[in-house]
Amino acid sequence: MNRFLLGIAFTVAPVVASASCPAVTVANDMGLQGAFPQQFELAEFEQAAGCTLAFSENPDVSALNARLVGNPTDLPPVAERLPDEPLVVAPYEQIGQYGGRLRVMANSTESGTGEILSMRQVNLVRYSDDLETIVPNIAKGWSWNDDFTELTFFLRKGHKWSDGHPFTAHDVEFWYHDMLLDENVVEKVRGIWRTGGETFEVEALDDHTVVFRMAAPRPGLLAAFGDDYAQPFQPKHFLGQFHPRVNPDADKLAQAAGFESGYDVIAAYYGGSDWKDVPTLMMKDPAKIPALPAAVVPTLESFLIAEETSEGRRLVANPYFHMVDTAGNQLPYINEIDERYIPDNEVRVLRLINGEADYKGHSMSLPDLPTLLDNQEKGDYEVVLRPKNGMHVIGFNLTPDDEEKRALFGNRDFRVAMSHAINRDEINSVVNFDLGRVRQYVGFDPVPAFATEDQVNYAIEYAPEKAKATLDELGFVDQDGDGFRDLPSGKNLTLNIQFGTQGMPATTVEFIAQDWNAIGVKTTLKEVTSDEYRAAQSANELDVHLWNQGETVPSVLASPEDFIVPFGSFFSLRNGMLWARYNESNGAEGLEPPAWTRELEEVILAWQLQLPGSEESKRLGRRAIELMQEGFVFTGITEAPTPIYRSNKLKNVVFPKMQGAFRHVYSYRPQQWFFVE
Repeated sequence: MNRFLLGIAFTVAPVVASASCPAVTVANDMGLQGAFPQQFELAEFEQAAGCTLAFSENPDVSALNARLVGNPTDLPPVAERLPDEPLVVAPYEQIGQYGGRLRVMANSTESGTGEILSMRQVNLVRYSDDLETIVPNIAKGWSWNDDFTELTFFLRKGHKWSDGHPFTAHDVEFWYHDMLLDENVVEKVRGIWRTGGETFEVEALDDHTVVFRMAAPRPGLLAAFGDDYAQPFQPKHFLGQFHPRVNPDADKLAQAAGFESGYDVIAAYYGGSDWKDVPTLMMKDPAKIPALPAAVVPTLESFLIAEETSEGRRLVANPYFHMVDTAGNQLPYINEIDERYIPDNEVRVLRLINGEADYKGHSMSLPDLPTLLDNQEKGDYEVVLRPKNGMHVIGFNLTPDDEEKRALFGNRDFRVAMSHAINRDEINSVVNFDLGRVRQYVGFDPVPAFATEDQVNYAIEYAPEKAKATLDELGFVDQDGDGFRDLPSGKNLTLNIQFGTQGMPATTVEFIAQDWNAIGVKTTLKEVTSDEYRAAQSANELDVHLWNQGETVPSVLASPEDFIVPFGSFFSLRNGMLWARYNESNGAEGLEPPAWTRELEEVILAWQLQLPGSEESKRLGRRAIELMQEGFVFTGITEAPTPIYRSNKLKNVVFPKMQGAFRHVYSYRPQQWFFVE
C-alpha cells in the first residue's frame, strides 16, 4: 500500500492547440486550480481548462544558446525541447514578456551567491511559497511505502538536459552511486544522504522511476530534496564518459584532453563537492576547454553559466528548461543574469541606491535600511522588510590549538559569563531599530512550538557585574595592571575577532567588542571577506566565531548537521574543529569530543526519524535544545528582519515570506520574473 501518493499520473504528449488556453495567473486563477498551488501538470491543466496548449519560445533562444561553449547549436523546435509532460506554472501577476538582463551582486563566488544560485536552482521537488507545501518540480510525483523506508520518484517523460540529451532515472542513480559515494569524487558524504549512519540504495526501476531505499524510516527525506542546495542528479552521458567505473576508456579520453585521469576531469567540472556554486573551468583552467566536450556541465536549471571572470559571470536561459506558463511560453522569460562580485558592503549599497541592480536580499544589512529607504524614488526601486531565517550567533572556539585558551574557552562558566556581558537590548535598539528580538540560540529557526520559554531566554540577561564576578572566580583577572584581564598563567589575552558582514553586521560586532572590553576582556576587530572568514574558521584559527545561524524544522529534518560536531557546514557557523577531526579520523587525530556531543547526535538523529508533530518528535526536539544549551556551544544575540530590494521594472516578484529559508527566492519561482520599461 502506498502512503501519500502525490503527483499527476497523466501522460499526454503536447500537441498543437485547437482551442486557446486561458492565461491563468495567481492573481486571477479563472476558477482553475491544480492538485498543487500555483502550478499544473500539462494534462491536468488542459483537462481543467478544456483546451490544448500550444508552445512558444524566446525569440532570442538561438543567440543565447550560441553563447554556451560546446552546447549543440542546432536547436529543435520548442515542443521537442520541452518534456512530453512540462510543468505548467501560473505567473503571480501576469503573463510575462521575453528579454532583459537581471543585474545581481554577490560578495564573491562561493560567498554570498546563495541567492543567485536559488534563482536558477531546481530539485526533484520544491517548497511552495507558503514554505510548508512540497510540490513537484523535476519529478512530477512521488510515493512513500508504509514505513517511510522507501521513497519513489516519478520523472517527466521526454525531459532533456541543457545539451538536448535525455534526462532519466539513471542520472539520479549515477549521481548517488558513482559521484556521491565515490571517494575519488566526493571525499565525505554529508549526513543528509545517510540514514542511521548507512547510505541509501538508489535504483532506477526504469527510465522514469527511481527509488531511494533506507535502512531506517526517514519521513524527512522528502524535505531534503525540497530544501537542499545539492541536486540529486548528474548527467551520466557527460560525466560518465570520464568516470572509470562507467567507461573503461575514461583515463585515455581524459589524457587526450590534457588531464592525468578521468577523475581529474570530473574534479575540474564538479569541484569535488555537491555544492555547485564554485568557479568553472572558465576561471580555473580555460586553456583546457577546447579539448573538452563543453565549458560547463549540462544542467536542468533555468540558467547556465556562459561567461566567467574574476569580476563576475553571465548566465543565459536554458533552451531545454522544463517549465511553461499557462499561455504555453517556455520559461524563463529573462534572457540572462549578470552577476557582479562586490566584496565591499558600502559599494554594494551605493550601487543599490543608484539603481544598478534589480534584486538583492542575500547579505543585506538592517543598518543600511534608512539609506535604502531614503533613495527609493531616486533609484526607482522598492525595499521591504522580511523576517530572516536564522539569528546572529557567536561561539568561542572550543578546540583552539593553544592549550591555555582551550582550558578557558572550554569552561562553560566562562562562556555563560561572556554571554551575560553583552547588552542585547542596546544592540536591538541601535542596530535593529527595535525591530528585532533578543533571544537565545536554540538550533531551530523560527523557534518551534516544542521549545520552552526558559530555553528561549536562557543566559541572555545583561549582567556585567555578574559576568565580572564569574571571571574573577575563574582566575581570569588583570595581573599586570593594564586594565585588561590576563590568562591564569599571566599571559596577555586579546580576542582578535575576524568577521564577515555577510554573517553579522559590523555594528553588532562593534557593540559586542565594546561590552567585552568594558568587563576587562581585551577585544579587537578585523573585517574580512566571507571566504577568508570561512577558511580561517575551518583551519581552527579563530578565537571567536560569528555568523547567522539556525535552520527551519524541515531543514533540520533534511540535514541535522547544526546539532552534530562541528555544528554546521563550511558555509555557516562551526565550532570544535579538532573534535570533528577526531570523529572523522576515528580517533587518530584531533581531540575526543565530550560525551554530551555524542548524546546530542543520537537525540537529533532519533528526532529526525520521527513523524513530524508527534509527541515523541516534540520530546526529542526539546531534549536536543536542552543538550545544545548544556554544551553552550553558541550564544544567540538577536534575530532581526532583513531588507529586500527590487527594481520597479522587475515584475511577477513576490517577496519571500522568510528571507534565507528554503534556498532564498527558489520557492518564489524567479523563472516567471520579467522586465517592463
